[in-house]
Amino acid sequence: MENDSGYFITSKNIFPSISQLLDYYSKNNGLCCLLSRICPKMIPATEDLSKATRDKWEIDRRTLTKIEILGSGNFGEVWRGTWNSTRQVAIKLMKPGTMDKTTFLEEAAVMKKLRHPKLVRLYAVCSTEEPIYIVMEYIPHGCLQKYLKKDGGKKLTEPVLIDFAAQIASGMQYVESKCIIHRDLAARNVLVADNNMLKIADFGLSKSLKDNSIYVFKEGSKFPIKWTAIEAITSQNFSIKSDVWSFGILLVELVTYGNTPYPGMTAAEVQLKLQGAFRHPKPPGCSDELYEIMLQCWHANPQKRPTFDSLFHILDDFIIATQNSYE
Repeated sequence: MENDSGYFITSKNIFPSISQLLDYYSKNNGLCCLLSRICPKMIPATEDLSKATRDKWEIDRRTLTKIEILGSGNFGEVWRGTWNSTRQVAIKLMKPGTMDKTTFLEEAAVMKKLRHPKLVRLYAVCSTEEPIYIVMEYIPHGCLQKYLKKDGGKKLTEPVLIDFAAQIASGMQYVESKCIIHRDLAARNVLVADNNMLKIADFGLSKSLKDNSIYVFKEGSKFPIKWTAIEAITSQNFSIKSDVWSFGILLVELVTYGNTPYPGMTAAEVQLKLQGAFRHPKPPGCSDELYEIMLQCWHANPQKRPTFDSLFHILDDFIIATQNSYE
């Protein structure tokens, strides 16, 4: 509603009531698609396992039951399970020796304080013995990369994919405001909940910074070259602006339905070419407007890349701003 004058989706069409707005857009294609059905009511996510555990970080591992393995990697396994045989949770098992316990717990404590609907909630840990357990919110439809590759994912329209991008930018807008960097932002680390709702996950490499400063990664550490900003590749300098670069690559993953970026190129080739003016080519079917957003994310000067706050507002308005192309 604008200045008590009416309701609108785009300000060129203002209606005196919500019912008139709905009636108009259910019959006219002023949007990318007609309004045809009521949006399903979302079940609100629980912020904690219970009131008793809200300020409690360590829980008894005997309260957890592992049911089904969801995935595994170099650092451990992720299981679907339950807490107290009632609450469905995801349980991440850290392999012994893969991470310094003290450092891990310090960073995990920071992540427990993050509360945003577009971030996977970290509930608790079991760290008194190995393997360390990380107890998280369970998200039913798996990672975005695999979701996009499925038949259902390939049927998603560009407006839905742009909405996905806006959701991720919303979550990172919050992370940015807390002076935290993710350092591994990619479709594989975004999870799909019901009703095409997304949540950013896997903050295992995240770092808490002071006043948007730069974190220098220790030499010899490994990171995914095809998603990593040029300054992080060459100097191991990570900042929220290096996450913005990764977000631009994530946009490539969205419009290519989960394909690996820089097709036909090795990580070493990508690393070499990025040191010049080379950037990821425009993906097939990608609009010029969206590719321009990607290029802004890949600016050689990190300070000239957009903030996640501006990216969220650009993407949130993207469909309406370009709605004539869908009519």
